[in-house]
Amino acid sequence: MTYLLKLGELTLKGGNRGEFEKVLKRNLRALLKGATAKISVTNGRYFVDVPEEHAEQAERAFFRLFGITGWALTQVSDKTVDAVIDACIEEAHILERKNIKTFKIEARRADKSFPLDSYGIMASAGRAVLENVPALKVNIKMPEAVISVEIREKAYVYSNSVKGLRGLPVGTAGRGLLLLSGGIDSPVAGFLMAGRGMGIDAVHFHAYPFTSDEARQKVAKLAEILGGYTMGVRLHIIRFTDIQTRIKECAPFPWTTVLLRMAMMKAAENTARRCGAKCIITGESLSQVASQTVENIACTQSLISMTVFRPLIGMDKESIVRIAEKIGTYKTSILPYEDCCMLFSPEHPILRGDVKEALTLFEKLDIDGLIKRSIEERVMYRL
Repeated sequence: MTYLLKLGELTLKGGNRGEFEKVLKRNLRALLKGATAKISVTNGRYFVDVPEEHAEQAERAFFRLFGITGWALTQVSDKTVDAVIDACIEEAHILERKNIKTFKIEARRADKSFPLDSYGIMASAGRAVLENVPALKVNIKMPEAVISVEIREKAYVYSNSVKGLRGLPVGTAGRGLLLLSGGIDSPVAGFLMAGRGMGIDAVHFHAYPFTSDEARQKVAKLAEILGGYTMGVRLHIIRFTDIQTRIKECAPFPWTTVLLRMAMMKAAENTARRCGAKCIITGESLSQVASQTVENIACTQSLISMTVFRPLIGMDKESIVRIAEKIGTYKTSILPYEDCCMLFSPEHPILRGDVKEALTLFEKLDIDGLIKRSIEERVMYRL
């Protein structure tokens, strides 16, 4: 079985394109590990040949591969007019069995020595389909199916290609450290950054026994799902119980959440430097909760110098949920196990914290030693 994969944005990379394609091919091989597969590349297309018994694994891989705009199971025919038309008729019969009623033909002739140009291929193949598969009718503007013909070193014929994840191959933009809670937002943030080519490490802060072991297992499951798209995730678990207790006992109650977020960002920056990550990624969305106002976001990042990416900052909850459902994290995210950010949450939190006041309050906590110890005692899992 032959699959055709269409490259997307990386074809615009000019002189660097070869490096991007090398990473894409490496990622594809990793996702196909254990399957018998042959990968070949020609002019903006990848071709993957697998035996039928490995087709399901191959299709799972294509669904999780950043860097392709789409893919399709493809017929490979001789590069003659008759062979191409026969392949189009065969593809039309497949559509007929799927109860599809309307179609159109699209053609791309990369090999200019082929006797028919693109329009000639479309006209001849369309006429042949209408004569041999009368159940199908042509609809140029809104067809139920598209039969595509590509004339390259061979002829390739396929219908209704499946949309890919697009973006750039994971690993072409360095690594980032994702603050992974048990909620809906942070896995989506990691997914979106992976789509820009970034490898993902993750850090989770837990406060056992205030938070349950089930909450930690939930986060590990989220990291595992995310790792299916990001070529794996290294998850750092950091115990924040002593830090959270100090904040609860010593800080003004309306400030507890902001000060906790400041401590997390400081710990995240330290962890990122240790694991080779170049930035921090969070699932913050502007004004979604009290700690995510403009002023409070300024407070939470005031202790660090590392770049912070917030890919969800302008998105509403409905849009975030749609992506979570698409990538398979939503059902795990809504399991009823609270993370440590929910503990001791003030009923009336500070909404527009002042950075100078936040720094003064944080310094009074005297928790740098606690943060350092929590980082040194962290546990790391490869998922």
